[in-house]
Amino acid sequence: MRDTTAAGLEATIREYFDACNAADAAAISACFEREGVHYFPAGAPQGTFTGADLIAAGWVRAVQNLGSIWTIDRVIVDAPRLEAVIEWTHFKPKQGVYLRGDEWYIFSKAGLIREIRAYYACPPAGEIRNHELGNFDYASRGYPTPPPSVKRSAGNSPRPRPSC
Repeated sequence: MRDTTAAGLEATIREYFDACNAADAAAISACFEREGVHYFPAGAPQGTFTGADLIAAGWVRAVQNLGSIWTIDRVIVDAPRLEAVIEWTHFKPKQGVYLRGDEWYIFSKAGLIREIRAYYACPPAGEIRNHELGNFDYASRGYPTPPPSVKRSAGNSPRPRPSC
């Protein structure tokens, strides 16, 4: 069992990033529960990584193909909830670009990563569509899917005002 204090959970994330940068599949896998899942925005070319070994293989492939190097830029940990959020940069030297984003981490009681949800900083797409994680069941997790009803002042409401 790993350390599940805030410092311990942060250390696991940092160990994971170090393993990704080293393209060390065994060390990457060791940070995850066997059934771990890494979600990405819908339409991301790599799709969802399911399973510790496939997560590891995906990042080893990124290092081979893109020269990938990752940094952790900010970290917030909520140890009692076994959750963390980080801000990161993914440098892709072979393409001469980088990507910035955030990831939401869910840990198991053993202190291993159970789930990562990645969110990218990106410009709006040309087509009008929802921007969300691919293969992530928002409704079953209690996320709002239709917009909630809100009260707005006159002139700011997209819905007709009820008559009094």
